[in-house]
Amino acid sequence: MRLVCGVTCAMLAWVAPAAVAQPTLADCDMAHHYRVLHADTRSHDARAFWLDGHTLRWPGKSGAGRYRLHHAARGGIVANIGATASGADGVLDLVTFAGELAAQTIARFAWVGEGVTLAVPGDAPMRELLRGQLLLVQEDPQGRVLDATRVQHAGALDDLYAAAGDVEDLGAQVGPARTVFKVWAPTATQVALCLYPDGSAAASALLPAKRDERSGVWTSSQRGDLHGRYYTWLVDVLVPGTGRVLNRVTDPYALSLTTDSKRTWIGDLDRPDLKPEHWDVRPKALAAPVDMAIYELHVRDFSINDASVREAWRGKYLAFTEPASRGMAHLRALAAAGISDVHLLPVFDIATIPESGCVTPAIPQAAPDSEAQQAAVAAVKDSDCFNWGYDPFHFTAPEGSYASDPADGAVRVLEFRQMVQALHAAGLRVGMDVVYNHTTTSGQNARSVLDRIVPGYYQRYDAQGGVETSTCCDNTATENLMMAKLMIDSAVVWARDYRIDSFRFDLMGHQPRDAMLVLQAAVNDAAGRHVDLLGEGWNFGEVMDGARFVQASQLSLNGTGIATFSDRARDAMRGGGCCDGGADLVRLQGWLNGMHYAPNALSHGLHSRDDLKRAADMVRVGLAGSLRDYVMRDHRDREVRLEEIVYAGSQPAGYVREPGEVVNYVDNHDNPTLFDI
Repeated sequence: MRLVCGVTCAMLAWVAPAAVAQPTLADCDMAHHYRVLHADTRSHDARAFWLDGHTLRWPGKSGAGRYRLHHAARGGIVANIGATASGADGVLDLVTFAGELAAQTIARFAWVGEGVTLAVPGDAPMRELLRGQLLLVQEDPQGRVLDATRVQHAGALDDLYAAAGDVEDLGAQVGPARTVFKVWAPTATQVALCLYPDGSAAASALLPAKRDERSGVWTSSQRGDLHGRYYTWLVDVLVPGTGRVLNRVTDPYALSLTTDSKRTWIGDLDRPDLKPEHWDVRPKALAAPVDMAIYELHVRDFSINDASVREAWRGKYLAFTEPASRGMAHLRALAAAGISDVHLLPVFDIATIPESGCVTPAIPQAAPDSEAQQAAVAAVKDSDCFNWGYDPFHFTAPEGSYASDPADGAVRVLEFRQMVQALHAAGLRVGMDVVYNHTTTSGQNARSVLDRIVPGYYQRYDAQGGVETSTCCDNTATENLMMAKLMIDSAVVWARDYRIDSFRFDLMGHQPRDAMLVLQAAVNDAAGRHVDLLGEGWNFGEVMDGARFVQASQLSLNGTGIATFSDRARDAMRGGGCCDGGADLVRLQGWLNGMHYAPNALSHGLHSRDDLKRAADMVRVGLAGSLRDYVMRDHRDREVRLEEIVYAGSQPAGYVREPGEVVNYVDNHDNPTLFDI
């Protein structure tokens, strides 16, 4: 149906989307990871924002002029400045919003700035329209385009599909009589599920999925217990700058995958054959967080060159189950000496380690200070078996390159659990380094998962609609309902199903404090005990100083029990700061390595005796736990609280209420070690 409106009409004009081609079984095995259904390469920035399901704001614009929302189910809208917009299925005439926005909405979108706030007609079918192209156009009285922009839609999706936050069974749920699959894809036109007998064979079935209008969740099911089989989703969505596409994509809630993350594994983590013997026995909890003494460990580094580990297990999860190895003997000695926790550098599914056919750089015969070593690494960087792991692919699946058989999704689950059990048996708790603050990539890239299911939602965008990358890669928006839910649900799986005792959050300051508090309660409930949370509470980037929300950062977590790394004593002892390089690594000496008392050739005359004394104060701050109210005598012989000592020009040196809310350290994997310095 089409309702025809003149230029003064404040009603809506829209048409139901035309029928689209149904996905086929052949799409499950198509050579490329997506198929273009209707191309539209026109690109617009996204300078406007949905505040909720019926209200939007265009910053920098006044209420003058006429604003219209053009929509097209398959894309193709043309809006050239000075011409009349064309190619739309219909148009909504917008009115200036005269009501009051909710306080929560005002706070969430305060960062976007002032501008015209507009409302769509009350009977506009927004759920339907958000599944196609929407272009906000400012027009003159003759209908000519003055300006045009896309509208960032997270606010609308969180409002219209708030019920999705209560869906507890996203992903694959295996039962004896039926296996049920659910994926949140509110902007999809259609969704289907490809079923595979294993990780490499052609698809055996194409299952339809049904959409729930309240939540935006699509559900597909199949009779029988499908444990051990694999699946992908086919998602028909509109992608700005590409057009309408059919994406073949893995599940964001994947619990495991086949080689190189091509297909999602279907599995029940409660099956006895996925649990080591005595798996359900858990070690005692620590009496208090301050009893944690943490040793960082990279799974591959731990055993890759250890001849006391059988060759097939070197660099793998199973190396930890070799009790007579030199590595495990060392870990037991550390436990006896007081180390309580082993923190594993990322062990979730990593995007850039080939899980089959990876290589190790050849060791050059060269001087230790030669550039030959770096050249050898660079030559095979795209196929290297090693990566630090800060490039997440699937947040809740174990990394396959550490498994003895990456092709079998069950193997990495069992072997990960065997690793955890072996560490527990050695008297060590197991912590996990998690990276929810960014994805490896976004858009239509083959390693993009979230953005190919709900384009434009899971990443954090700037005021023009570009993906923010302050964390190194494509930032996630954990201020959005379903990204926060994904993070929380993922952490629950690790705490409940893998017996993880603590989590170290990479760049935690890019996440809302409120989301971290919900996560803390959720993992505690899942584990049946307190799970320690600590993270990098650095304050930088587009969220700096609470620009978008109250951050989970150093100065915002007092009283929460969540710990942050303290850079106060670290910088004083080592010299310089976190991100120094080149000559500054030598020039900026610290209290431990020659500041003032043993200047090197680059630092001569740079530091005074007072600088050394101030550094000593900062060392004492770290030794005293960086506590706000702790009183000590400073280098000027004054009795001062640690929060009265200034760090980095404006911050309090002492910044926590309780000693369990801080990690005082000198070095970790991020920078040169203390030995290097």
